[in-house]
Amino acid sequence: MERLDAFMARANAAYYAGRDPFGAGGDFTTAPEITQAFGECLGLWAAVTWTLMGSPDPVILAEAGPGRGTLMADALRAARAMVPDFARAARLHLVETSPLLREAQRARLPEATWHEDAASLPDGPLILLANEFLDALPIRQFVRRDGAWAERWVAGGAFAERPASGVALPGTGAEGEIREVNEPALRLAATLGARLAARGGAALFLDYGPAESAPGDSLQAIRGREAADPLAEPGTADLTAHVDFAALARTARAAGAAAHGPVPQGVFLSALGLHSRAAALAASDPGRGARHIEAATRLTAPEAMGRLFKALVLCHPTLPTPPGFETA
Repeated sequence: MERLDAFMARANAAYYAGRDPFGAGGDFTTAPEITQAFGECLGLWAAVTWTLMGSPDPVILAEAGPGRGTLMADALRAARAMVPDFARAARLHLVETSPLLREAQRARLPEATWHEDAASLPDGPLILLANEFLDALPIRQFVRRDGAWAERWVAGGAFAERPASGVALPGTGAEGEIREVNEPALRLAATLGARLAARGGAALFLDYGPAESAPGDSLQAIRGREAADPLAEPGTADLTAHVDFAALARTARAAGAAAHGPVPQGVFLSALGLHSRAAALAASDPGRGARHIEAATRLTAPEAMGRLFKALVLCHPTLPTPPGFETA
C-alpha cells in the first residue's frame, strides 16, 4: 500500500524519464508547442518585469518544467530582438529531472545550467517561468467519512483509506467530500515567497485549476491523448491534478512576497498582445496564417484554454504590478 502522493510521484518520474510526451506524437500538447507566440510573449513579459525590477545585471532567468525547451527558446529569441540588454543580463537555469528531456533542452539551450529542484537555483534577483509545472506535482487526497477525514492510499490499482494525520483540514465537510493538498507546490510557494521578498524578482505560473480553493477530486491521467484510469499501469500515463492557486498565493504572502492573480489565461495573454503577434505571424507566413490565428484562439478562448487555465505571479512586495495583472 502506498500513499497517493508517493504513488503519483513514482508514476510521473517513470513516465517522464522514459518518453517525450509533448507534441503531435506524444500524449498531450502544451501551449509552447501550439504556437511560438506564447513563448515570445512570455519572453517579453520577463523583459518588462526585469525593467520594473530596476534592470539587475546579472539576473537569474529560470524555467521549471521546461519540456523540450521550446518556450524558453522562443522567449529568448524575442528578448534578444526587442530587449537585448535583458537577454545579455540573463543567466539561464532550468529545473528538470528527466534525463531524456534534458537532452532535448540542451539541443535548444546549450548555455543553460540544470537543477533537480528550484531550491538549488543560485542566489540573486530571479525571474522564474513555469507553464504546466504545478499540475504534475503529487497531491494528497482526503475523504470525509463519518464526521472525520480519511486519507486515500493506493493498493492493487484501487483506492484504500486510512485515518488522516499530519495535515490541516477543514473541521467540517459533507459526507464523501474530497479535499486535495499539494504539499510540494506549497513548499515551492513558501520557498519562492521568502526568496523573492529577500532578493527581488517574480515567478510566473500558468496552469489549470479554479481561482478559489474548492473541494473535489481532480486527479486525472492522459495516455495516448485519451483519458485513462490514473491508478492503472503507473508510469505509462501523465498524472495531473488541478492547481489550488489561492492556497499558493496565501502561502507566498505568508512568506513575505506579493501575489497577483490568478487571472484567466485568455485575459492574461490577450493583455500581453498574443493576438497581435499571431496576426503578424500570419501576415508573414500566409501559407500557415489560419493556423497562427487558430492557435491564439485556442489559448485564449473561454471554451478552450482561456478560462480553465490561469496565470499567477509571485513577486517582491514593492515591485510594480507586472504586465497582464493590472486588473487582478
